[in-house]
Amino acid sequence: MFELDSRYIVETDWLAQHLQAPELIIVDGSLHLPAEQRDPKAEFAMRHIPGAVFFDIEDIADQSSRLPHMLPSEAVFAAKMEEIGIGHNTAVVAYDNKGLFSAARVWWMLRAMGHGNVAVLNGGLPKWRSDGYPVTDEMTAVGPKRQFTPRMNPALIRNIDDIKAIVQSGGSQIVDARAAERFHGTAPEPRPGLRAGHMPGARNVPYTLLLNDNGTLKTSTEIRAAFEAAGIDIVQPAVATCGSGVTACVLALALAMIGSPDTAVYDGSWVEWGDQNSGGDVIGR
Repeated sequence: MFELDSRYIVETDWLAQHLQAPELIIVDGSLHLPAEQRDPKAEFAMRHIPGAVFFDIEDIADQSSRLPHMLPSEAVFAAKMEEIGIGHNTAVVAYDNKGLFSAARVWWMLRAMGHGNVAVLNGGLPKWRSDGYPVTDEMTAVGPKRQFTPRMNPALIRNIDDIKAIVQSGGSQIVDARAAERFHGTAPEPRPGLRAGHMPGARNVPYTLLLNDNGTLKTSTEIRAAFEAAGIDIVQPAVATCGSGVTACVLALALAMIGSPDTAVYDGSWVEWGDQNSGGDVIGR
């Protein structure tokens, strides 16, 4: 089995040296908010890392849920992984075309399904290109079908009932990746029909505070300082949340980098909690 340089972050130079590794699959997990009116699959077709395949977060999801890109069942996830060439012995490097945004969601999804041999490309496609590495519009043919055996890890996944119990009785910290204005309820949510504010007891670490200008993760010292400044004790259990379960995964990845590899993610996040009919208490305007 091909082993990654790290189970969290790999650098562009390492990936460039291992592009041809037979048991390595590179996936483009780009995703954009609806208001951006961008088509990540079309952008992938125009420009991607050689050998990469597209990991469609919107498609690899529970299509019966009213919530966006929720984790699918184990059976659906396994079938989707096999379609794009990922098996249980495959190493996976995920990237996105923003730097570090939705690739962390791919990382978390695979880990939540029991696949630990996965890492995120630090700085994503922008860093890859700025470092002078090639891109292509040539679509990669999926190789021989590999068997993917899912083993869902419930410790990494939280639902609305879990969060209600935490709000009521404690037992875990809640850390919110949204921008401060959204967290405090002074700016509207990008999705219509959601209340403004945050969950009682939640702390705010906007995911952008953890990134450098080029989309790479900051140093471990800087990451630790950002969480501590928000009142998060990194040695205690935490649940990451955000708008729709995407940038919460950036927080989970960053916490893993500083020694907390088992941070759970609230999959429904604010799009579920902030819904008028969710029943979740809200602090903020």
